[in-house]
Amino acid sequence: MPEQPVSRRRLLAATGAATLAGGAAALGASPAAAASAAPRVRPLDGPRLVLLGTAAGPPPERTRRGIASALVVDGRTYVIDCGRSAVTQYQLAGLKLADLESIFLTHLHADHLADYYNFFLLGAQLSNDEGDLITEPVDVYGPGPAGALPPAFDNENPPVVAPHHPTPGLHRLTEKQIEAFAYSTNVFIRDSGIADPRTLIRTHEIELPEGTGAHPLGPTAPPMEPFEVADDGTVRVTAILVDHGPVFPSYAFRFDTAYGSVVFSGDTVRHDNVVRIARGADLLVHEVMDADFYRAAGLPPAYLDHMLQSHTDVTEVGPIAEAAGVDTLVLSHICPADPKHVSSAEWRRRAGKGFSGRVIAGEDLQQIPLPGR
Repeated sequence: MPEQPVSRRRLLAATGAATLAGGAAALGASPAAAASAAPRVRPLDGPRLVLLGTAAGPPPERTRRGIASALVVDGRTYVIDCGRSAVTQYQLAGLKLADLESIFLTHLHADHLADYYNFFLLGAQLSNDEGDLITEPVDVYGPGPAGALPPAFDNENPPVVAPHHPTPGLHRLTEKQIEAFAYSTNVFIRDSGIADPRTLIRTHEIELPEGTGAHPLGPTAPPMEPFEVADDGTVRVTAILVDHGPVFPSYAFRFDTAYGSVVFSGDTVRHDNVVRIARGADLLVHEVMDADFYRAAGLPPAYLDHMLQSHTDVTEVGPIAEAAGVDTLVLSHICPADPKHVSSAEWRRRAGKGFSGRVIAGEDLQQIPLPGR
């Protein structure tokens, strides 16, 4: 008689038993291999911010992983942006897939999305050697369709990918990724009993309040007040539009918890809306760029224009944090990412001008306790 497919429940039970019996070694790995599989950082206890990756993109950099952060509060984990290697970094930080509560996407640029679907494609199918996987629905919050494409930098008529749906929002992006991997998923459902990924992803396209006056062709981030996106009783999340050049909508997020408040600027030029949403926060995680480096780098005109019109120079982030009255400024989405160009000490020195609080130049897998822990 042909061997019957192993049910998902039996597979999880077997894997969990093996893990309890000795982890990777119990599954057939050598002691040395089992030791090397352990997380590279020792996770802190209690509520904390984890910088999974701190590099701007899209180009992959050897020295840093793509932009992604995690906020851990009362055993729940909230991921903010999903850059390259976010899933691997999540595990190296000692975080559990089973604890993933929600994902928040500031905008739909590729460097913030590269590992988004991998949380479900890889992290919600079969249990890993530690018996960990996503088994409960995860809420995902992010932008809806932009509604229009900006004009090209050189005023020419560029090609348009997917002309029938050139500006998809979070719903359609997720739907198409699920469809793209349909064959792999359907086979695994039949021979391994995995869950249908459609039952594990709950997408929420963020709706702007009426009367903001925002438009994909400008203004993309008019003055406004923060508005509520989610509140699960553990964290309350508010959002505000920020100016990321031609990208619309692009959000900053604020997470208010019983242990303190954390704000993520998203990608933006210096903008008063960041000050509004960050007012009185404990931690402000702000993107940072060295504009002088890119001016001297001989970039193509369109690329240089994008950098200068879409990101915040290091000399401007200190005054933003000071105006908001935050306690700690955390630099992330760092560009250039390679420390051979700008050292951590130099980032801190230049960002600290005009700011009376603490400055942290973010590093991959760095963990920062929340102040009220």
